[in-house]
Amino acid sequence: MNLSLILKGMAMGVAEAIPGVSGGTIAFITGIYERLLAAIGGLLSTKVISAYRRGGVKEAWKEADGTFLVSLGGGMVVGLGVAVVAITSLLENYPPVVWAFFFGLIVSSAIYVGRQITEWSVWSILLLVTGAVIAYALTTINPLAGSTAPLLVFFSGMVAISALILPGISGSFILVLLGMYTVVFGALRGVVEGQPGALLTVACFAAGCLIGLAAFARLLTWTFKTYPNRTFAILTGFMLGSLNKLWPWRNALTTRTDSSGHEVAVLEENVLPEAYTGLDQIADSPYVVATLLALVVGLAIVFLLEATAVDQKEELEIAEEELLDDQAR
Repeated sequence: MNLSLILKGMAMGVAEAIPGVSGGTIAFITGIYERLLAAIGGLLSTKVISAYRRGGVKEAWKEADGTFLVSLGGGMVVGLGVAVVAITSLLENYPPVVWAFFFGLIVSSAIYVGRQITEWSVWSILLLVTGAVIAYALTTINPLAGSTAPLLVFFSGMVAISALILPGISGSFILVLLGMYTVVFGALRGVVEGQPGALLTVACFAAGCLIGLAAFARLLTWTFKTYPNRTFAILTGFMLGSLNKLWPWRNALTTRTDSSGHEVAVLEENVLPEAYTGLDQIADSPYVVATLLALVVGLAIVFLLEATAVDQKEELEIAEEELLDDQAR
């Protein structure tokens, strides 16, 4: 096990739990993005099987980059577990503050991803608008709307895992868009707390993730490499269109009781702070000052990550130039 990879995996796990900061972005910043894509692609090809036939388990492990994947995956599980417990607890007690933090993250992430578009074309603009319209429609229709039906949870996992390999968009962002964020993360916390029914939800979600990774990973990798500007454009549109779902102050119009006996919102309306009543329709505090501070922090984080990535890229380029100079001498 590699401690450095475990720590990077923990950072990716925490990022995947937060809409707006993706595990792919963390992988990109920490310099393991291309290796991660290669490792995922290798698992989904016949190379590992061929290596096993050629040299047994040792050769297959090497071909699959097993130490890398296990170290990174183990760290992600730990990071995700810590984030799940913390975020779900905060959502229960300070929902406007948490959603404002997410709102700021998505805004800055949309700006970050949009800036990756090196050449704007008619297609890029159309895809950006299309992505925004589709995302906004999903936030109003909410086809899954917090359902714990196994098939819908499975579908959520299939779609959410595709975000792992795309810098700038996280799996938790997809879950927010589908209205399944509180369901999945509530179930993950429920497994830790031993709640009945939570394990089935997590198992369905995990199965969906595995199938989705096999079905979409190579396609999305190809799309990202072949049509980067168009891919970035539609991702930017998705983020901008989703902001309706992340408005901090929302009152529940209709609710339902989940498998754990908790009342959760199904349909919500965005309101101003003075009209905020919370889920239980009582005079909950809108936390205006804390919410605005959380928004600013959310905005700042992605820009700080971007600055770190730029610094690391410059350092790498300088190191490569020095190496070439040494070789020339």
